[in-house]
Amino acid sequence: MTEQRALRAQDSSVDIAIAEDEAVTFTSELIRIDTTNTGDPNTVVGERLAAEYVAEKLAEVGYETTYVESGAPGRGNVIARLPSVDPTRGALLVHGHLDVVPADAAEWSVHPFSGVVRDGYVWGRGAVDMKDMVAMSLAVARHLKRNDIAPPRDLIFAFLADEEAGGAYGAQWLVRNRRELFDGATEAIGEVGGFSVTLGDDVRAYLIETAEKGIAWLRLRVRGRAGHGSMVHEDNAVTRLAEAVARLGRHRFPLVLTDAVREFLAGVSEITGVPIDENDLDGSVGKLGAIARMVGATLRDTANPTMLNAGYKANVIPSVAEATVDCRVLPGRQAAFERELDEILGPDVEREWISLPPVETTFDGALVDAMTASILAEDPGATTLPYMLSGGTDAKSFHQLGIRCFGFSPLRLPADLDFSSLFHGVDERVPVDALRCGTRVLDRFLRSC
Repeated sequence: MTEQRALRAQDSSVDIAIAEDEAVTFTSELIRIDTTNTGDPNTVVGERLAAEYVAEKLAEVGYETTYVESGAPGRGNVIARLPSVDPTRGALLVHGHLDVVPADAAEWSVHPFSGVVRDGYVWGRGAVDMKDMVAMSLAVARHLKRNDIAPPRDLIFAFLADEEAGGAYGAQWLVRNRRELFDGATEAIGEVGGFSVTLGDDVRAYLIETAEKGIAWLRLRVRGRAGHGSMVHEDNAVTRLAEAVARLGRHRFPLVLTDAVREFLAGVSEITGVPIDENDLDGSVGKLGAIARMVGATLRDTANPTMLNAGYKANVIPSVAEATVDCRVLPGRQAAFERELDEILGPDVEREWISLPPVETTFDGALVDAMTASILAEDPGATTLPYMLSGGTDAKSFHQLGIRCFGFSPLRLPADLDFSSLFHGVDERVPVDALRCGTRVLDRFLRSC
């Protein structure tokens, strides 16, 4: 029986069309479950409903699932394992998050939680971040189980809460408290990678994430002397904080060419024939079109002020003023980054950190070969390249378990689609054709990994 199941894994004729349809349907239906994560646990909605939806779909085809609420009521996670023909091999973790960032319906051309399918796209918050990958993983997991296909290694499917706020009530909590759920996992795939960019004359490169910057959410605090707003006041906390935030917001951190970015740029140069001038990296990257902004963010550390909080009445000078800064730090740069902060902010600005480390691996090995082969079987003229993600993912938590992490959520995208702008953006959407293609690639990959 085991041998027959293994043979099915190698049989490319097994009909994947049902899974393709399901991936589109699941994406739409998951978007309609509002799983907005504001970062405030008291306002989070929908994660439990989404987790129960996933668990039900898995149970329909025979999976035994584990539902876990990670650290607070309603923070739902679902984990299921598909046994392989070779349990001695390290398992592959396939993970995706169920939560999404907020969306203001007044800014959208469709309701952000409509999940409407229109003009060849599925529209809504989470369409690319990342209910598309959740849906494809769910559809392929069902396909493998329904057809009694045994993969070459155990597959652990994890559908998680709270990624958009750093995973404290999701992957971080599970890694600290329920690490047995990931026993045997040696490698993992998740967001953000496996998507195509068009370079040169309709030449597609699929970017596989091998590294991501560290996250440092920084709270700045300045203390001064409270007083009446009508008085001359030389110890104003708001003024001093505003000056410090302005200095930091205008600061440009130095260019640093990491191994992952250097390998990516070399690959782009080889594909396009356009040389990359390391003495003018900003200029060279600026010629890359829609992905220039995404790649440019991996050339240096960034520190973007995002929130200000001070005062409680117009005529009262407050004694405390606070700001929040979203810092993203390149691998190996943390100490140098903190020294620059000292120089920019000065000694009077208090700092508190919530930080998550960078993640790095190399672009080699059997898993990378399987990713590349699964893409080329669908798009023979394409190539694959490693890249660094400027944001962060749940890989930061799983990396702590010694798991080698990649971003691989395969999508073949139209050449004119500004994909990176859709993440946390208005009118977020994913092409239906990309979902179908990605489902086929993911199925082929999981049957050969």
